[in-house]
Amino acid sequence: MLFVAIMALSVVAGCSGSDTSKETEAASSPVENEAEETNDRRIIAGTVVIAEILDKLDIDAIAVPESEKQLASRFNDLPTIGNAMQPDMEIVKSLNPTDFLSVSTLEYDLTDGFEQLNIPAHFLNFQSVDSMIQEIQTLGERYERTEKADKLVADLQKSIDAVETVAANRKGPSVLILLGIPGSYLVATENSYAGDLVKRAGGTNVMEGQDPEYLSSNTEYLHNSNPDIILRLSHGMPEEVVEMFNEEFQTNDVWKHFDAVKNDRVYDLEEELFGTTASLKAPEALKELMKIFYR
Repeated sequence: MLFVAIMALSVVAGCSGSDTSKETEAASSPVENEAEETNDRRIIAGTVVIAEILDKLDIDAIAVPESEKQLASRFNDLPTIGNAMQPDMEIVKSLNPTDFLSVSTLEYDLTDGFEQLNIPAHFLNFQSVDSMIQEIQTLGERYERTEKADKLVADLQKSIDAVETVAANRKGPSVLILLGIPGSYLVATENSYAGDLVKRAGGTNVMEGQDPEYLSSNTEYLHNSNPDIILRLSHGMPEEVVEMFNEEFQTNDVWKHFDAVKNDRVYDLEEELFGTTASLKAPEALKELMKIFYR
């Protein structure tokens, strides 16, 4: 095989979640009383995206992850749990949460720790726009915020549908998506979040028909696919990743033979818009792809 599927779970926030909406409880005796008032819940937002969604649903949290991003004012002065990929379990346990909310792409790495400490954890599937929308609706039902969830979903869907309507009437480009991590890079398939966005914007992923979200790279095979456009994403340390990509494209002779490189159709995407999991910025990300695809 020219490509080898890899589990880069600890590097790209996990790549092994299912394609369908998924929720797993990691504690042996999870707190799951739907009649319990939301105010009695002690919710920890395990990722920035989850914190942003909780804010839109008017749901408070008792802790959030460390982040350079500015979170909603309701989360000011809350304790932090460290990095979303490796939360400080001593801090988490000391806060006595009733719900720890993280994403399914981190489930493999985090489940054992939550089970050992008997902390109720929910792992939400944000691997695509549709799965994120379904999880928003599930959160609305669980925390008695169905009206706010319905409004948030309707607003997202309206913006996304508008982009897809325009894209449906255009001839989209073939696209290669590279996900850079410090020192290496992976190829994103149509089953990744970035792949989902590319498809919605009318692009054709050159790695169609692959099950994993990310694959290891084989530049000869990629050259044979000869994409119209190359998208380069970064996961962590974006400046270092861009430098790494630039060096790779300058020193590896094969890249100069790509039409995308010859035609100056190589783009570095902002991590804030194009993360490894879906976010509320999906409409903005789609609009950015439309500018790139149909300039």
